Amino acid sequence: MGQYELTVVLPGKSSPAKKKAVQERIEKLVKLLSGKVDSFLDWGEISLAYKIKKHTEGIFLHFVVELESKNVKSLSDKLKTEEDIIRSLLVRCQRRENTEEKSEQN
Repeated sequence: MGQYELTVVLPGKSSPAKKKAVQERIEKLVKLLSGKVDSFLDWGEISLAYKIKKHTEGIFLHFVVELESKNVKSLSDKLKTEEDIIRSLLVRCQRRENTEEKSEQN
């Protein structure tokens, strides 16, 4: 399993109940795809650099998940269909031992 960072943006006017519902849906979706959520952070409301779907502010939720690489596309596709999410970004985390090995070799 690989480790990934997932950040989703909700409209700035989303209620705490909506944030909690989105968090639970993402955790459930990751579990359905044979993965697990390692950590979750609510980064809060942040002004956007440019409008996204007519919104100038967004609520950022950040997850660290473990997921099989074959299920990454499925997760990304399902996040795009969520009406409450205006933007998402899913990236693979670099392994620390690889970074340490490279610095030792130089």
